[in-house]
Amino acid sequence: MAPVEASALEREWIVLQGNMEQHERNALAVKLLAVFLFTAAVLFSLAESLTACLMAILWVQEAVLRTFQARLGARLLRIEDMLRGGVGQAMQLHSEWAASRSGLARMMGEYASNAIRPTVAFPYAVLLLVDLFFLGGSAGIEGSAT
Repeated sequence: MAPVEASALEREWIVLQGNMEQHERNALAVKLLAVFLFTAAVLFSLAESLTACLMAILWVQEAVLRTFQARLGARLLRIEDMLRGGVGQAMQLHSEWAASRSGLARMMGEYASNAIRPTVAFPYAVLLLVDLFFLGGSAGIEGSAT
C-alpha cells in the first residue's frame, strides 16, 4: 500500500474513532434523559401510557444511534484490515454502506437488532416494566377501591 494511501486511512480511522466515541456519549445522554424524564413523569403523575410511549421513543432513538455507530465500527474494522496490508481505499464509508444497503426491511432489522442488545435495552426495558407493572398496576388498584 502506498504511503499516501496509508496516511489517508490513518486519518479516516482517527476521525471515525472520534465519531464512535461521540455516539457512545450521545447514547449515554439519551439513557440519562430517559431516567430523568421517567422520574419526572412519576413525580408529576403522568399517565403510564404516555410515560411508556416516551420511554419507547427514547429506546428507539438510542437504537438508531447504535445502528449508526455499528456502521462506523464496520468501516473501522475494514480500515484496520487495510492498514494491515489488505487492499482498499480510504474515504469509502458511504460508498460501502450504500453498496450493502438493501431496503427498508433490512434497515428496520438493523434498528431492532441494536435495540435488543442488553447495553441498549437497559434502562428502557426496566423503566417500561416499572411503568407497566408497578405504576400501571397501582393505578388500577386505586381506581378499583373507589
